[in-house]
Amino acid sequence: MDPMNPAPANPASAGASRSRRIAIAVAAVICLLGLYAWYDARLRIGSTQEELARRLRDIEADSRDARVLAKQAQETARETQAKLALVESKLAESQSQQLALESMYQELSRSRDEWALAEIEQVLTVAAQQLQLSGNVRATLLALQLAESRLSRADRPQFIPLRKALARDVERLRALPNLDVAGLSLKLDGLVNAVDGMPLAFDERMSESAKPGKVAAKGDAPQPSQSSQGFFARFGTELWDEVKGLVQIRRIDGPEAPLLAPSQAYFVRENLKLRLLNARLALAMRDEAGLREDLRVAQVWVNRYFDARSKQAVAFGTQLRQLAAAPVSFDLPTLSDSLEAVRGFKTRRERGGA
Repeated sequence: MDPMNPAPANPASAGASRSRRIAIAVAAVICLLGLYAWYDARLRIGSTQEELARRLRDIEADSRDARVLAKQAQETARETQAKLALVESKLAESQSQQLALESMYQELSRSRDEWALAEIEQVLTVAAQQLQLSGNVRATLLALQLAESRLSRADRPQFIPLRKALARDVERLRALPNLDVAGLSLKLDGLVNAVDGMPLAFDERMSESAKPGKVAAKGDAPQPSQSSQGFFARFGTELWDEVKGLVQIRRIDGPEAPLLAPSQAYFVRENLKLRLLNARLALAMRDEAGLREDLRVAQVWVNRYFDARSKQAVAFGTQLRQLAAAPVSFDLPTLSDSLEAVRGFKTRRERGGA
């Protein structure tokens, strides 16, 4: 046997040795695979735990929000219930008030015609009195229109005769001439305010008399010669000049203005104002004769006590004449037709005929 080439071992032992090696390799691979599987499973479990923890946190947050919302919902529900209870109580109160109002309305509706007629009669009575006392046509027309509006809202066929009577009175009032009482009263007020601004005739007379006299001109008095001028000559000349300054000659076409003390001048102005106020009162009462008399006396006082040539007095007199020429009186109609229609209708209702 060659020592360099030993004899092959037993084939059986060689196969067993190969099998062991293979088994060891397989076991190693299996171990590696197991380790890998364990590691992978661990990683998966860790991610799963993290996901589970995240979801648990989200669930807890949602649960907290849900609890907050539930609490808010409970509070809202309690508030809603309280408001609902309040609304129900108010509704019950409103229903009771509505029942009371319906009862009152039914009670009033049974006599609404009587109320309407009583109101219209009162309005017409007051309007008729005002028309006769102050001649206020505009206020009377408004009263008649108010009565017509009240009857038209009632919309009752039995009120047609009353409405016809009201329409006739309205037409009669509208046919009256238009008198601007307010405008005339304003003009009188303007004259009252203008009295203090008019100059008195006595003041004009005093201002004219206070003007200096005319200085003597040459030739008015004999001039002494230079040779004979002495003390007595100078004295005579100066005395003559003083006399000419004190004495004035004027032509007076009318009566001289009366001399008035300051207190009397004040009362002259106040009396003139009173005359104008009396004229305004006569205008309101449609007293044409009284108005014209007051304006005439006012014009006389202006001509007597005030400076008639001044612009204020001229304008004052022009307005006085315009006011005196304005017509302020006419025959006023009565509201007898409307009043008789209303009273007759009430009488027939009381007797059961309407």
